[in-house]
Amino acid sequence: MRLALFGSPAAHSLSPVMHRAALAHIGRVGSYEAREVDLSGFLAGVAEIREGRLDGANVTMPYKRDAFEIVDETTSQAARVGAVNTLFEDDGALFGDNTDVDGVRSAWAVAGLPTTGVVVILGAGGASAAAQVALADRPLYVVARRPRHAETVVNQVRGTARVIPWGDPIPSGVVINATSLGMNDERLPTSIMTAASGFLDMVYGDRPTRSVEFARERGIPVADGLDMLVGQAAASFRVWTNVEVEAAVFRRAAEQELLKRAG
Repeated sequence: MRLALFGSPAAHSLSPVMHRAALAHIGRVGSYEAREVDLSGFLAGVAEIREGRLDGANVTMPYKRDAFEIVDETTSQAARVGAVNTLFEDDGALFGDNTDVDGVRSAWAVAGLPTTGVVVILGAGGASAAAQVALADRPLYVVARRPRHAETVVNQVRGTARVIPWGDPIPSGVVINATSLGMNDERLPTSIMTAASGFLDMVYGDRPTRSVEFARERGIPVADGLDMLVGQAAASFRVWTNVEVEAAVFRRAAEQELLKRAG
């Protein structure tokens, strides 16, 4: 089985070590490589799936929307999100799924985040859309710097979330960081974090973000970007192999890799 990740950047990704570990766990001979590609390289990789030279692929930024546009069919959750992060071929057709939705749900369960009450989603991009689809049965608020764009995303996912401009007072509830804040050691505004009853940070790196550390210090339930990554990886692997591999296999491989990188 040959699998790949398409994106830019891609070299930092933990996906290769996680999926190689899962393949070994089920005794399947295979490979998973991270490919840092431009748009033409991404399209060439998609052609490899169509031609049977690759069995599937994950797609990361900035090509999730391109993947959505190029596939023949999508799952219902990918259609609502408007983005694809998992590609596979079936009976001559190229399919697209969005397992970020599964990642949110999995991280939520693993961290024991509150199962009732308000959810406050920061951001109005693809990550926000995935969170809205994953938690569509909850009362949702979307906090965005571009409220009109956020309204468009809410309509796209066929949601009922209320949009609040960034900086306005927000209700207390579980906060989801669906922005890039934290990737460069920033911390979310204290006013947002102190009102949170739980926290899911969709950003992940080689160490916890400052917002994750702040939330843990406050003693509230926290799910970090690795929790979400593990959940979406397990879902993608299931799509490609039709085999359920426990999340611990993916997490153990990711944590071992992070320890190596830490030196």
